[in-house]
Amino acid sequence: MTATAPATRPYTLAGSPAPEGLLQAFDAYETALMMNDLDVLDELFAPDDLLGPGVPTIRGDAGGLLVGHDAIRDFRLYRGGAPARTLVNVTVQVTDPRTALIVAVTEACGGGRGQQTQLWHRRDARWMIVAAHVTSPAQPVDSTIWRTVGTPLVRPTGRGQLEGMTVAVKDLFAVAGHPVGAGSEAWLQDAAPESRAAAAVTALTAAGASVRGIARTDEFAYSLAGMNAHYGTPPNPKAPGHISGGSSSGSASAVSTGQAHLGLGSDTGGSIRVPASYQGLFGIRTTHGAVSLDGVMPLAPSFDTVGWMTRDAGSLEKVGKVLLPPVPAAAGNPLTGALSMPSLTAVADRPSQEALAAMLSDWVHLEDRGVPALEEGAFDAQVLPGWLKTFQTVQGFEAWQTHGSWVSRNMASLGADVAGRFRTASTISRGAYQSARAEAAAAKQQIRELLGTRVLILPSASSAAPKLNTASKLKAGAGAPGPLETEIQRTRTATMQLTCLAGLAGLPAVSMPLRTADGLPRGACLVGPAGSDRALLRLAVLLSGAGFLAA
Repeated sequence: MTATAPATRPYTLAGSPAPEGLLQAFDAYETALMMNDLDVLDELFAPDDLLGPGVPTIRGDAGGLLVGHDAIRDFRLYRGGAPARTLVNVTVQVTDPRTALIVAVTEACGGGRGQQTQLWHRRDARWMIVAAHVTSPAQPVDSTIWRTVGTPLVRPTGRGQLEGMTVAVKDLFAVAGHPVGAGSEAWLQDAAPESRAAAAVTALTAAGASVRGIARTDEFAYSLAGMNAHYGTPPNPKAPGHISGGSSSGSASAVSTGQAHLGLGSDTGGSIRVPASYQGLFGIRTTHGAVSLDGVMPLAPSFDTVGWMTRDAGSLEKVGKVLLPPVPAAAGNPLTGALSMPSLTAVADRPSQEALAAMLSDWVHLEDRGVPALEEGAFDAQVLPGWLKTFQTVQGFEAWQTHGSWVSRNMASLGADVAGRFRTASTISRGAYQSARAEAAAAKQQIRELLGTRVLILPSASSAAPKLNTASKLKAGAGAPGPLETEIQRTRTATMQLTCLAGLAGLPAVSMPLRTADGLPRGACLVGPAGSDRALLRLAVLLSGAGFLAA
C-alpha cells in the first residue's frame, strides 16, 4: 500500500512512491517540533544502534554535530523549542522500502529560508530519523553573542601589528558613543553613552585593530557559566549542547565561531580562563595592574584584571605586545623552571587529568627548545576550600560595595543566580572582609613563594563545559538539588579552587587548549610569576608550535 501525502504539507515525491507511514511520521515530527513536544520528538529520533551495532543517531547544524540519541535529547531540553516556521517544499527520495531521505525547505516567520535534511529508517512498522542536518536562515546578528555590531563598530585609529584583526569587546569596557550594559537589561536602560573608550580598547584600535562589536557578558561579570538570564547563552561550537563559560562568554563565542579574531574581556575569578578552556581557545589573564582598567566597569578591584582570547597562540602574543608593558631586553627570561603538582591536578576530573598528563609527558622533549625544565612539586591541597572562601568573601564584599546601591533597588531585575550571589554578598560584614583580606595576603605570599621564578602548570578548569540542560537546572534553583545539580555545583567549586590561585596572588595565567580523548575542550593553565606575562605568551607559542596542544 502506498501512502498519500497529508494535505497540509507541500510534498514532492522524487521517484518511487512514499512507503506506508513515512509521510505521516514526518508530519507528526513537524507538528511535534512546532509544539516542542519533547516526548514525540524523542520517539521519532531513532535509538542508537538502529542501523547496526556502534552506529549512533546524529544531528548537525551550524553549531556542531551531536552524536548519540542522548546528546540530541539533551539539546532539545535546553533549547526551549525551535523557531516558528512554515514548510515551503518537502522532497522525498526513497532509496529502498526501509530507507528514505527527506529534504524540507523552510521559511522562518521572522524572515529568511532554511533547510532540514533527514534520513529516515523503518523498523517493523515504525519510521524513525537516524540522521539529520539543519541549515537555519542566515542571521545578521546572534543576540546571544552580541549586544551590538557594526561594519565595523569602531574603525582603527592608527596602523600597527594588529591591522586586519577584529575585536569583540566585553560589555564592561567603555566604547565611545555606546553605553556600558554590563549584561543587565535594567542597567543598560539607564546607562548613558560613554564619552571615551577604555584604555585597552584605545590601545587596540591605535595598533590597527577594529572593533567588530560589543559582546555579551554575565550580569555584572558575576558568574562563570555564560548563561545570561536576559539574553541567553552564547553557543559553544567546540562542544555543542554545553555551556560557553563566562563571564567573558560573548567575547569567547565570537572568537570561537569565527566572528572576531580577538575577544577582549576581564578575569576576576576565572572569566577568561574558563571560557577559553571550555571552547578550546588560548586566553590570558594578566598580572594584576599590568594592563590599565581605566574605562572598565569593576566587580572586585582586588582581583579584576584585563584579559583576551584568540584561536591561536601567535595572535595571543601579538596582542600582548600591544597591551602589556615592555620588558627590558637585559631582563632575560623570568621563567627558570616549570612545576607540576599532582595534588592540584587531582582537583580536576579524570579526563582533564589524563589530558594534562599527556601534555606533560611531551614537555621534557622540548626542554632543548627554550621550554623550562619540568619538575614535580608537593602542595597541600587541603588549603584550597579555605582559600576559595577567602577569595569569595573579598570578591563578594567588594562587589557589593561597587554595585550594592544600584542592586538593592533593582534586585528583581537580576537573574536568579546573580541575584543570589549579590544577596550573599550583602551579608558580608566589614570585619569579615578585613579578616579575609589578611588571609588573602597570606595566601598571596605563600603562592608567590611556592612559584618563585617557575611556571605552575595546572588544569584551567576542573572539567569540560557542563551540559547546558543540567547547568540550567542548577541556575533555576528550584527545589532541593538533585544528583545532577549537586555534581554541577561540585564542578564549579572545584574549578574556582583552581582559578582562585592566580586571583589571590595577582599572577598572570595563560590557558591553552589540550588534546582530549573524548573531543571535549579542556585547558592547561600556565601560572607565572608577577610580570612574566610576555614570557608566558612566548612559552604558549613554543608549546603550540611543538604540535602537542589541540589545534
